[in-house]
Amino acid sequence: MDFATFLIQCLNALQYGLLLFLIASGLTLIFGIMGVINLAHGSFYMIGAYMAYALAPIVSGTFGGAFFSTLVLGLILSVVLGYFLEWAFFSYLYKRDHLQQVLMTYGLILVFEELRSLSVGDDVHGVTIPPYLDKALPLGEMMTYPLYRIFISVVCLLLSVGMWFVFTRTRLGMMIRAGTSNREMVESLGIDITLLYRIVFAAGVALAAFAGMIAAPVSSVYPGMGDGVLIICFVVVIIGGVGSIKGAMLAALLIGLVDTFGKLLLPQIAGGLIYVMMALILLWRPKGLFKV
Repeated sequence: MDFATFLIQCLNALQYGLLLFLIASGLTLIFGIMGVINLAHGSFYMIGAYMAYALAPIVSGTFGGAFFSTLVLGLILSVVLGYFLEWAFFSYLYKRDHLQQVLMTYGLILVFEELRSLSVGDDVHGVTIPPYLDKALPLGEMMTYPLYRIFISVVCLLLSVGMWFVFTRTRLGMMIRAGTSNREMVESLGIDITLLYRIVFAAGVALAAFAGMIAAPVSSVYPGMGDGVLIICFVVVIIGGVGSIKGAMLAALLIGLVDTFGKLLLPQIAGGLIYVMMALILLWRPKGLFKV
């Protein structure tokens, strides 16, 4: 393997890991902070991808171009969707057992899939990369790397820094961390924990949907695209530690490296390498890399 190929694979691993973190961070917020096993989280990723496909013709010609207008409008709609779902469904699950959580969130998967089928059909769709990002950067004399993939990595990295700042340097982050540790104490201090949980859930949905929107041009848009993502996201949460944002980041980057280089070097067993890594890490640290 020459240096240019190695560099391209490292960039692919970084892009995949950061995108995976963006999706899994929403899941670890909902699972770790609110205590809800949300099997429908992968559907939010799918919804974001389909919004990127469906909203583009509607907002074309608006200020900033169709792509960025679609991202902004889709982000607003996903926040509204998350807020509504928490109010209508998830707020009743906090004191229920895990079986009821699994059954209800699995039911939401079926509802979302049926609504998707009725509204846009079951065909595979593509989302066009904006012309100013549909370019390639030269790496060496013979190889290039798509500019749009670098754009995905930069956006995910900026959002990761923003999440770190909110959770460690703001009053909202302090309240969220306190609500994770002791909900009753936070309520006794006069903080509206119900509103706080709705904000957290809406943020988790928005992160997953936004990841789907920016990933749509490189992965296409197709039925059931959130199912495989959901499994990998749970692996990220388990490896990183339930509720740990920095753990989710490290786990996502590790999975990106193992998956990318595994497919290149050991394609016959690449599909199982992630789960082997998870087993080894859990043998070493049964509660994940970081504990909240």
